[in-house]
Amino acid sequence: MTVFTRRLILRINGIVLILASTVSFFVLDILGIYYGFGPEGRILQGQEFLGIGFFEAHGLALILGIHLFRAEPKRSWHLTAMGAHFTLGTANLLFWKIFIVSGSLPMGYGTTGMHWFFVLLQLFAAIRTPKGD
Repeated sequence: MTVFTRRLILRINGIVLILASTVSFFVLDILGIYYGFGPEGRILQGQEFLGIGFFEAHGLALILGIHLFRAEPKRSWHLTAMGAHFTLGTANLLFWKIFIVSGSLPMGYGTTGMHWFFVLLQLFAAIRTPKGD
């Protein structure tokens, strides 16, 4: 796999994480935690302190997205991205009921599918990276 292709994979992954986490942070987290709107609002029901996990996860995903966008196409970055998506995708599966309870199954399917797509894509890129990189 060429350096250009591996860099493109990291940049696309970074852009997707930046966009998804920013929208989630402002639309889901802020509105849900503080104003009771949307899927998070239905779950938290005025107990905003329970929103810490959402807030942290989306904030950290934003930071990771920025780093992936700027990353050199090295094996370590592909494995980092793979590990992050593995963690997020696994969390979605382990806590799938949250999508049911919040009435947001389409979002669950989309985000979980996206995470597992990037797990496979980043694993493939890591395998196809020459040993010196």
